[in-house]
Amino acid sequence: MKPLKQYRFGFDPWGLLLFLLVMLPNFIWFAVPAPNDILRTDSITPVVDTIGSVFQVLTVACLCFVIRKSKSKPHLSPLIIATIVCIAIYYIGWVLYYTANVNPVVILLLTIPPCLAFILFAADRKNLPAILFATAFAVCHLVFAVVNFILK
Repeated sequence: MKPLKQYRFGFDPWGLLLFLLVMLPNFIWFAVPAPNDILRTDSITPVVDTIGSVFQVLTVACLCFVIRKSKSKPHLSPLIIATIVCIAIYYIGWVLYYTANVNPVVILLLTIPPCLAFILFAADRKNLPAILFATAFAVCHLVFAVVNFILK
């Protein structure tokens, strides 16, 4: 259990900001349906979805509340720049989705970049628990997207 001693509980507002930036398009989607809104269909992978949701909650909890004791002050590192790029690509995916451009590439733009943003941010913060949970979430999220919207 020595690796866990490298962490402490605290609050990282940057982790919360990342989560809110990823969720912002989802909040809009909940309120305003897209023209060709295939995402509102029933999932055929409910078990994977549930497992993915658990890993997503654990990821966000770790990003917000698990802090490496030796963490450096926030700075614009290459990993943070890559995180910002992932968020921008994710937003582009949502714009394409709302302009009725629904195809496998758009589905992947809505799936992969936000997961990568979590992983890259966690890597920048040297937050191994968040990296592990975010990777598991990414796998579940990708399976959900591919099975429900690409192979279907």
